[in-house]
Amino acid sequence: MIAPSATNQSIRGLATLAESGRLRLAIQKSGRLTDPTLSLLKNIGLDFESYGQRLISHCDNFPLSILYSRDDDIPGLVGRGTVDLGVVGRNLLYEEDQPVEEILPLGFGQCSLVVAVLRESHYTDPRELIASRIATSYPVSVRRYFADLGGEPEIVRLKGSVEVAPALGSADAIADLSATGSSLILNDLRPISTILKSEAVLIANPAALADRERREHIDRLLLRIRAVQAARRYKYVMMNAPVDALPAIRRVLPGLKAPTIIPLDHEGFVAVHAAIREDIFWESVERLKEAGATEILVSSLEKLLL
Repeated sequence: MIAPSATNQSIRGLATLAESGRLRLAIQKSGRLTDPTLSLLKNIGLDFESYGQRLISHCDNFPLSILYSRDDDIPGLVGRGTVDLGVVGRNLLYEEDQPVEEILPLGFGQCSLVVAVLRESHYTDPRELIASRIATSYPVSVRRYFADLGGEPEIVRLKGSVEVAPALGSADAIADLSATGSSLILNDLRPISTILKSEAVLIANPAALADRERREHIDRLLLRIRAVQAARRYKYVMMNAPVDALPAIRRVLPGLKAPTIIPLDHEGFVAVHAAIREDIFWESVERLKEAGATEILVSSLEKLLL
């Protein structure tokens, strides 16, 4: 266990980092967002150590230092300006209500904050729970949600094992995060409404965004992250095709602006290169085959600067 004095010393050291012009980023030390966050930071070319009980890592090739923190502390760290940036679930951003700006959804950590009841209970609408007891780790979000519905249920605040509260008789319903719904099923619960949909987001302190030097570094990070995100949305496709098939192929493959056409030594044939969106990839490939494309080669993209 790390002594509080070590933690405090590391937090104080962040002020020195700010004076040196380095950005300060807080990420979850241990939890469901940790591995995908570290993977993203590595994929955008940052060189740093992240092993063991480190509290702070310093990037060797970018003016950025990374603070490893409890996830529910991150909105406050960013809001108070202890760090410039943070990666956190939108659910905690909504719960903590700190003066920060969400600047980019990151595309991982998707889940929903749902209201759920025992499967055999008679509840079907959240309005039926206005005068009931609701167990949750997100009391602010739950109160806000039910206030919009016109009431204020009794909040039973729990830090863990929220799902068992209805079975134990300590609550009539729960409000908890659900990614796949499997935990609800295991505890014989069924969702009846969604308070909010969440994913990992990059947040920033407004003062950091207003500072010219820091904003330049933040924009550099955003450029890299968006390039990685864009690459995940596309497949790079190369194929051969007869010249007379090009009109039909062009209708299938607009590409990012237009497909690239390369003449081949084989008379009457060309090579066609294009990027296809992942969500329409198989439909597009089927249409390309029908149009006359052959030898279709598909590869993933690492980075895509749009």
